[in-house]
Amino acid sequence: MPPIPPLFVLSIGTGATSNIICTQPSPRIYLLTFRSPPDNRMTPAFCKSFTLALDIIAHRFPKGVVVTTSAITKFFSNGLDYESAIKTKGFFEESLYPLWRRLLTYPMPTVALINGHAFAAGFMTAMYHDYRFMNPHRGFLCLNELDFGAPLMPPMASIFRQKLPRPDTYRTMVLESKRFNALESLKEGIVDGLGGWEESYEFIQEMKLVGRADSGVYGRLKEEMWRESVALLDGGGKEEEDNQKARAVAQKKRDEDSLRRVEEWEKEKMSNGRSNKL
Repeated sequence: MPPIPPLFVLSIGTGATSNIICTQPSPRIYLLTFRSPPDNRMTPAFCKSFTLALDIIAHRFPKGVVVTTSAITKFFSNGLDYESAIKTKGFFEESLYPLWRRLLTYPMPTVALINGHAFAAGFMTAMYHDYRFMNPHRGFLCLNELDFGAPLMPPMASIFRQKLPRPDTYRTMVLESKRFNALESLKEGIVDGLGGWEESYEFIQEMKLVGRADSGVYGRLKEEMWRESVALLDGGGKEEEDNQKARAVAQKKRDEDSLRRVEEWEKEKMSNGRSNKL
């Protein structure tokens, strides 16, 4: 089979080999294949090119289905460059959250074809798609913020609360940094199926996804379905983050009070011990 000519190609930043290629392997099925070596980190350039690719399809091509995947076999995405992300002014509000909102409320079905590892924000990005298919032979899904000491920002947490079918899966994911392989991910309802392009294509046909957006309300329905996450993304998570800061201040006082009670108990115990010796 001859290679499918691209509908368009977008560069990612200034990297010579970093790009997003859009092809149409079947009528009204658009395949976005991204490559940003070495592991598809979600940099501002990556997020903005990804968002632009979605915009181009939405405005310049007939409605259908968008499938996203990686040209790097080992990784779907290894998440943020965390130190860079927190130091880059406006990264979350201007790059990452707009991409996630675009995916979450996209006016046609989206499928993440997870070919390799999806960690942290890479995993979150897959969750912001409507459906997920996972390579049965390679890759783990993991929220590893616990391991590198990063908090979950509100829009990062909400999507799992809303989409995971079981709270104990969420607990294991967050508090144990469990790495879910393909079979575990399917069992826990994290992904909708296992396989590669062929299996994803069969799923799209079986679910009749190509025509789902024809009535024009697909994106609006999703906006209502996921209103908690949409609201957090629209606010840049700021209101909830402010609440988190207030809770952190209150928790610090509780910790100080707790420590004071222990110290008073120790002091009293020591004093009673001396009295008994006398």
